[in-house]
Amino acid sequence: MSARSIQTALPGNVSRETLERLDRFETLFRDWSRRINLVAASTEEEFWTRHIADSAQLVAIAPDARHWADLGSGGGFPGMVVAILMSEAADARVDLIESNRKKAAFLQTARAQCAPAARVHAGRIEAVVPTIPQPEIVTARALAPLPDLIELAAPWMKAGTRALFHKGRGYATELAECRAHWEFDLVEHPSRIAAGSVILDLTAVRRRGSG
Repeated sequence: MSARSIQTALPGNVSRETLERLDRFETLFRDWSRRINLVAASTEEEFWTRHIADSAQLVAIAPDARHWADLGSGGGFPGMVVAILMSEAADARVDLIESNRKKAAFLQTARAQCAPAARVHAGRIEAVVPTIPQPEIVTARALAPLPDLIELAAPWMKAGTRALFHKGRGYATELAECRAHWEFDLVEHPSRIAAGSVILDLTAVRRRGSG
């Protein structure tokens, strides 16, 4: 199931070592999920498709990026999965930001056992973003409406960081709200995993009227 799900999300082969890291991550995730709420319990049965493959598809969109930052990483999606997939790249760095201390502790444990490329920051996004060097890619999944995500990531995005944000069927309304205040270039990538969902690929973000 693991290899088949990942190959749905990625165009190339995934190494045996990386699949072993993902298997270790699943074991840790299920162990910690018995003690703290990492994701909705109703989605745990679809762990490899709903969470792993859904996160992994971002790497197919930006395969050459080496520095990523993930806002509100929670149970590790998509940030920890990206970090695991990039574990064999010596120059990779994935910054995961999570304000919930218990979830941040889980992410620290997963980093130590599965993802040397990951760096975990326990704190509020607004406080942590200024302390992290500008990433190539910023991600977020099931965190906040799009207008709020752009505000949170604005210090990076206005300087050139590209955003890859997971969004579900109602994303058009969020886009319309954003365009009242922001200008940006947009590519909509249909999800490889969830019908009707998209990855919003935003670049050249600037506040409307700023020149």
